[in-house]
Amino acid sequence: MKSARSVRIFTGISIATLAISAISALAFGTVSASITKIDAFAGIDKRPDKKSSAINYLLVGSDTREGLTKAELKELRVGSVATAAGKRSDTMLLVHISKARDKAVLVSIPRDTFALIPAHLNKAGKTIPAVHSKINSAFNWGGAPLLIQTIEEMTQLKIDHYVEVNFAGFASVIDSLGGIEVCTKKDIDDPKSHLVLPAGVHTLNGIEALKYVRTREFDGMGDIGRMQRQQAFMSSVLKKATSAGVLLNPITMTSFINSSLAAVTTDEGLKNSDLITLAKQMKSLATSNVRTLTVPLSDLNYYSNGVTASVLWDPVLAPELWDRLREDRAVVDEVTASPSPSSTKAAKVEIVDKFKTRTADDNICR
Repeated sequence: MKSARSVRIFTGISIATLAISAISALAFGTVSASITKIDAFAGIDKRPDKKSSAINYLLVGSDTREGLTKAELKELRVGSVATAAGKRSDTMLLVHISKARDKAVLVSIPRDTFALIPAHLNKAGKTIPAVHSKINSAFNWGGAPLLIQTIEEMTQLKIDHYVEVNFAGFASVIDSLGGIEVCTKKDIDDPKSHLVLPAGVHTLNGIEALKYVRTREFDGMGDIGRMQRQQAFMSSVLKKATSAGVLLNPITMTSFINSSLAAVTTDEGLKNSDLITLAKQMKSLATSNVRTLTVPLSDLNYYSNGVTASVLWDPVLAPELWDRLREDRAVVDEVTASPSPSSTKAAKVEIVDKFKTRTADDNICR
């Protein structure tokens, strides 16, 4: 799969909607940041029905350079604001929060997903008919509304809220937490992200973390390996954000909340009060109840309808995943084996994880 310049950032916005659940509503009294709003659902006429009160967020990373200093741009080697006008996204994360607000499922959607992009108006106002392309084309051609429409038509899962974060916002969130620890089992020397790290445990600041989450060229796994590292990194952030060192330190906590809120652009319907309510509802959310996975794939080098080197969702597992989320059912099954009549032992419970999920605890390096 071809390389892309966009940074695949979802961690900062995941924090804003998930890790914030561990923070009391009282903390919002010192929050000064405001959230940038857009009409993310403009022009979407037919939308899926909701089958439960679970909440679905679409989190998107934008590669806009706005907000980065010249020194940061130089360190990242991503060009200037002028040379990278506009914004692109190549990573999308669908976050499903259960109706009881005690579980969350985070599904990475590859940027190269083979998709049917719905008919839409281009910037000149001309109607463009539906066409097959990679899913990141939807964001490039029609921004948040076209991307949301594409994903909803593919999954039949209604998106309740949209959250977008950029380079500068992501770096600010990581720095507000005092850096994030990562563990790499292999030396990293990535020619695209310009990250060089020896194998081992490292604490990364905001700019170093940006390099880490965009690394995709050193291990031969491309976007799939990159998404796995992003999921592990997000788990580390979640651990740090919900640690006593953050929650019991009002200065760090306020800086973290302000950075998270200032980092994001959201749909017009998502209000600060919604986040406070969500925080109260999800106060007891444990990292073991946060499952991360990549949408099940059947072909990593798919060619069809003039689209080359795309990835194809698994025709059986992907629809089942979306069905479970639509109905707010668990993505991991607990199967109780029936003991024999003569057995005195309790029935054995087996975990069936057909979607190959991870928990935050699984992702942390030990």
